[in-house]
Amino acid sequence: MHFPRLRDLREDKDLNQTQIATLLHTSQTVYSRYERGYQTIPIEHLLILADFYAVSTDYILGRTNKKAVNK
Repeated sequence: MHFPRLRDLREDKDLNQTQIATLLHTSQTVYSRYERGYQTIPIEHLLILADFYAVSTDYILGRTNKKAVNK
């Protein structure tokens, strides 16, 4: 599954793939595969990214256009 919002969120913060891969304790190659949909993103990584970007997991997954996390 392709997650174009991962790239959009990363670029909005002017970060490169290596910086995000470091956050996730993985390689740039693996992270690149997440963005392009060549590898499934583990739930742990999805949760880290949602917290880091302050968005819901549903937003990252494209299930909603609402960025904010409901609290």
